[in-house]
Amino acid sequence: MLRVMSSPRKLCNGVTRRELLEVGGTSLLGVGLPHLLQAQQTKPAVGNGGTKPGGFGSAKQCIILFLYGSPSQLETVDFKPEAPIEIRGTMNPIPSSLPGLDVCEHMPHMAKMMHKTTVLRSMTHEYPIHGVANAMTGVPVIDVGMELSPNDPRHHPYFASAVEYIDRQQSKSIPTVPQNVALPFGFSTQRTGEVHRAGPYAAYLGGTYNPVWTEFHGEATRSVVKSLGTRVEPIWDPYLGCKTDCHFRMASTSLPSELTLDRMDRRRSLLHQFDAARREFDGHGRGQAVDKFQDMAYSLLRSTTVSQALDIRQEPDSIRDSYGMTLWGQASLAARRMIEAGTRIVSVFWDEFGIAGDAWDTHWNHYPRMVDQLLPSWDIGYAGLINDLDQRGMLDDTLVVCISEHGRTPKINGAQGAGRDHWSRAYSAIFAGGGIARGRVVGATDKIAGDVTSVPVSPKDVLATMYHLLGIEPHQFLPDKSGRPIPLVPDGARVVTELLA
Repeated sequence: MLRVMSSPRKLCNGVTRRELLEVGGTSLLGVGLPHLLQAQQTKPAVGNGGTKPGGFGSAKQCIILFLYGSPSQLETVDFKPEAPIEIRGTMNPIPSSLPGLDVCEHMPHMAKMMHKTTVLRSMTHEYPIHGVANAMTGVPVIDVGMELSPNDPRHHPYFASAVEYIDRQQSKSIPTVPQNVALPFGFSTQRTGEVHRAGPYAAYLGGTYNPVWTEFHGEATRSVVKSLGTRVEPIWDPYLGCKTDCHFRMASTSLPSELTLDRMDRRRSLLHQFDAARREFDGHGRGQAVDKFQDMAYSLLRSTTVSQALDIRQEPDSIRDSYGMTLWGQASLAARRMIEAGTRIVSVFWDEFGIAGDAWDTHWNHYPRMVDQLLPSWDIGYAGLINDLDQRGMLDDTLVVCISEHGRTPKINGAQGAGRDHWSRAYSAIFAGGGIARGRVVGATDKIAGDVTSVPVSPKDVLATMYHLLGIEPHQFLPDKSGRPIPLVPDGARVVTELLA
């Protein structure tokens, strides 16, 4: 049985995720999760007002689908059938349910439901690196050194971390369900060959606002040969298929076997006696702040809401099959269940597995990987999620953003099995629900999908739009660790009104 768990490495605030999430033993005496949850809580954000475009606050929650490594725009939703063979490649387009939009022949499920989405073909920026941080944070500039260093002090908070921070400043209560959850396992923790990458961390907001990562428990059903340089080996990859008993867990929702709820309650009673005495000497209200985070910690442990939401085995087989029995599909299903349970932002990463240079980073063996490993799982998983949300009446207030770091080169390279390299001057993203128009194509590229010819949109524009749809003024400031105001998105970022319903 493969047990893929969250990384024990230290994160941005020097605290490991396991230290943050495991409550038991001496941590219940007041020095564990509650204090870590309280750590680095800072003063409220400041907005700058101004007239808001339409659709403000249309989305109540958001699912982020991040395709790490970056798919080719030319083999997904921006086909150029009239281009030379060395540009258009060997795949063929098929019509979709959205008039004027052809998709890849290996995307038959998505072809039937694209009328529920808006496709943005004009994403563009100047950093052709695996800049998850550039794509999903307000950091104004990035370089390779930053991308390979999650702890670099120049980083800005991940989108979901900023949302959680702003929501918490505006709320008088602490939710009993985590508001910033990420699947399926700690980012870039399940492959070897490189250091961990930056992106989904809270940066200067502190580790309290890092995403709460799940653990994947399951067994892969397919093995595939993967390569990196001279390294070639077969790897059992759950993104290609997993057994039906696969599921997800959150470390904070499980008690150590030796710690029963009765024992935990006795410890909590003792802790409250200490706290009551301490508050008599505390004239600054700090005890009440600690109590809020303690209450959330205990609620997570006692409640079955989170553990049940993550246990996708409770879903009917027909629903699970509609997402595809792969890690991507089942993680997308778990995302829907967490949204139903009350989580505000759920991020699902298609991450590297087993070896670096994996996932959608198709510098070599581009067509075999796209046909056999990538497009089929993405196709059924994405279509399954959007259709399921729509059928449940959840799509109108759930923003779903499917995005990546960049696109891929128009010209096919000469690597083994052919490949496409990094290209950030033009690429695509897909949006649905939560204030997004249905049945629209926004922007265009030239005849080789190499440059944007209309409606250029940067990753920061996308972030501004996402904040806007969630009811958050994007042109506001967050305080860094020294209290200095930092823009949530860089100057010049705009809400992309062309995407809005």
